[in-house]
Amino acid sequence: MTRFLRLVFVSAAVLVSLACQKETDAGAGAATGDLTTDDQKTVYALGLALSRDLAPFSLDEAELGILARGIADGALGRPPLVELEAQMPKIQEFGMARVAAAAEGEATASEAFLTAAAAEPGAEKLESGLVYREVTPGTGASPTASDVVKVHYHGTLRDGTVFDSSVDRGEPVEFPLGGVIPCWTEGVQKMKVGGKARLVCPASIAYGERGAPPRIKPGAALSFDVELISIGSEKESADQP
Repeated sequence: MTRFLRLVFVSAAVLVSLACQKETDAGAGAATGDLTTDDQKTVYALGLALSRDLAPFSLDEAELGILARGIADGALGRPPLVELEAQMPKIQEFGMARVAAAAEGEATASEAFLTAAAAEPGAEKLESGLVYREVTPGTGASPTASDVVKVHYHGTLRDGTVFDSSVDRGEPVEFPLGGVIPCWTEGVQKMKVGGKARLVCPASIAYGERGAPPRIKPGAALSFDVELISIGSEKESADQP
């Protein structure tokens, strides 16, 4: 089963949940933006969950309106305007085309972003496409791909939007360096303990043409500000409590 057909079935499961809600519960207050009951909040949360699975389709506001009509008709048992079974192959084609178009547009914008990053003073563009720039030199050892590292990081999209940050959470993370995206595996090995660096990653060594919806678009370049706090071997880390 393809990814997009799985999305369709996930959506269907959400519709079943929606059908179990009373139409009045999601009515007056929610329509004005006020979620006053637990049921309204739950239905709204279902909408948020559905939006994550629909992210690859890149629907605009008008298309979302049509989607809402389909949801309402299906959940309330109204006569459908189209034959669902006949449309199923087209749903997959539609989704694949939207992903390809989004990836192409994002790749073009990301290339300009990477070029600008490579032009910054002190930046180094590696063969993989990674743009590495040391911010603060470290004085300790450098890790290998088989090491476990402890880091603080701040990840942003090319427009500066934060999509993940251990700094914002106030707690560093520890992980095997060989078990993360290739950009990290390559870039962090260039660092020394106590140092800080910026890694600007092309999609090819980050999340590729699929991205990581809903935050990271297909073909997106990403920027990470990384502080290498410490290094420990996988065996040593496993032996610790």
